Amino acid sequence: MSISSSLNAGVAGLSANATRLATISDNIANSGTYGYKRASADFESFVISERRTAGTYSAGGVRAITGRLIDERGAMVSTSNALDMAIAGRGMLPVMQAVALNNTSGGQPLLMTTTGSFRTDAEGVLTTPSGLVLLGWPAQANGTVPVLPRDTTAGLVPVVINANQTAGDPTTEMNLGVNLPATDTEAGQSGAALPLSVEYFGNLGTSETLDITFTPTVPATGSSNTWTMEIRDSAQGGALIGEYTLVFDDTRGNGGTLASVTTVSGGAYNGATGELALTVAGGPLTVAIGRLGDTNGLTQLSDSFAPTAITKDGSPVGNLTAVEIDDDGYITATYDTGFTRRLYQIPLVDVPNPNGLVVLNNQTYKVSPESGSFFLWDAGDGPTGAVVGYAREGSTTDVAAELTALIQTQRAYSSNAKVIQTVDEMLQETTNIKR
Repeated sequence: MSISSSLNAGVAGLSANATRLATISDNIANSGTYGYKRASADFESFVISERRTAGTYSAGGVRAITGRLIDERGAMVSTSNALDMAIAGRGMLPVMQAVALNNTSGGQPLLMTTTGSFRTDAEGVLTTPSGLVLLGWPAQANGTVPVLPRDTTAGLVPVVINANQTAGDPTTEMNLGVNLPATDTEAGQSGAALPLSVEYFGNLGTSETLDITFTPTVPATGSSNTWTMEIRDSAQGGALIGEYTLVFDDTRGNGGTLASVTTVSGGAYNGATGELALTVAGGPLTVAIGRLGDTNGLTQLSDSFAPTAITKDGSPVGNLTAVEIDDDGYITATYDTGFTRRLYQIPLVDVPNPNGLVVLNNQTYKVSPESGSFFLWDAGDGPTGAVVGYAREGSTTDVAAELTALIQTQRAYSSNAKVIQTVDEMLQETTNIKR
């Protein structure tokens, strides 16, 4: 019994070391594969019997348990492609097979990968050379991402970037910093209106103007410090959209700042924010003229009429020049006008036990009962790390360690073969005795 168990143990040793050799060869072969997670083979003893009989022992042998160490992280490798992505920490990118894009039957499982080199294909879909399509949540026109379920793929769509797309950014906010000449409100002045034209951009990227006139109130004696401001919109044929009476302070402490703003027509003045709520042809437009007593905005100082600080948001129609992803997983497009727009949010997939995921080709994984259910996190939230652009995750294979393990495995395999040879010789001797 002991001799035969030795033979079985030797055979088990050969099988276990052959399995370990397979994992080592796979690891070495993929030492340069981006995102590869090394395989490991652990040995466990196998006990035939625990009976303690004097002078007897039955060898049980050994068995190999293999696994993939998916939770290990490889080193970051910088690249020149803005849409090369890796994860600095826990989490995976949601992807799908490109061949499943036109599958209308549904039921495609969510695939995950820790890194990928994404570029647009002929249809603008972000795809890796191996045929993995990046999935994300599309942003709305204003750049916000709606609230979507986190435990299902229902809201995920393939990320599509149209290289020829154009976009405009309508003006919604404007800051009107203008100095009015204090001398124009004194008795004996002409009372001539002072014109000012400020460009803004409509909903279709068209260039429009706010035509603003400041008309001083000239008293019979002294100084009124009062102006009438009229605002007209070129997009509405020069229609009057706001008229206001401005009174400036002439005290020592607040001289030259707004003392009061009276709305004659148009949108109301908000004293807390110093803003006018105007309505142009394309919709609401907020114009900041300054709070009462504030030196920013409209002022009345000296004898010069000068626009001091006129700023606005928005831009004309521009062409797409670049697409990048930030640490939070937002894909942002930049246009040649300087306008930027958020296109997609890429969530990060996480499971309770990453090492329990089912391993597939091309460094992809899918959920299994051992891994637990997935959850879609915002990058950097919860247990997940940040998304890194211009980078790929390297292989987790340590070639030096694998070569050391290769030598050990070779020696162990040879030793087990020697055990089988020895048992064979002993059985041969036993046979010779019987003769």
